[in-house]
Amino acid sequence: MEKANRTSSVLSRLAVVGDLLMLQLVFVVISLGILTLFPAAFAMQRVVPDAISQEKPKLLRRFFKEFRWAMKQFWLPAFGLWVGAVMLAFGLSFWANADGPARIFALAVLIPLTGMILGLYLSGLAILHAAPETSTVKSLFRSANLFLLRRPLPVAGGVVVLLTWFALSSVVPTLLLVGSGLVPALTAYALSRPPREKTSEDVSI
Repeated sequence: MEKANRTSSVLSRLAVVGDLLMLQLVFVVISLGILTLFPAAFAMQRVVPDAISQEKPKLLRRFFKEFRWAMKQFWLPAFGLWVGAVMLAFGLSFWANADGPARIFALAVLIPLTGMILGLYLSGLAILHAAPETSTVKSLFRSANLFLLRRPLPVAGGVVVLLTWFALSSVVPTLLLVGSGLVPALTAYALSRPPREKTSEDVSI
């Protein structure tokens, strides 16, 4: 009986991994278009909790449904977000390889700004799964800002995870194929989970 339960547990975990990799593959294909990158990320974020829980089937159908919703609601802000990300990455790369005192000032501004933007982005992803379909950019931004203010330390940890992954991806570009959508989605999913409450078993005497 114990062996059967262990086998069932392993198979269920493999099913979760398979579904997540399938979503990642679809994300990579769809995000090749500039306008579709962030809508695909938003769609993945709304489906990832169901892939992990294995409670709702037909994940691909749900993904494309959420993708159409995200494109309809957020295509223009998503394009602006893409342009801003490219400009910020270019600015960091330029000033990191520049010389002179201006380099120090520019990096002192750009690095905290990058962290703040990534934190706000992760916060937006974290609240996205529960957001109603009538959500607007303004309402999502307000909710993400409140989430960031309430949980600054966990979000800061998520930013460190993302920056570490970006650094590894710059050395091993193939990591982008495996985790370009999954790493932010899973990081935001972990942030969205409610804090574990301590019980009497956790208190040592």
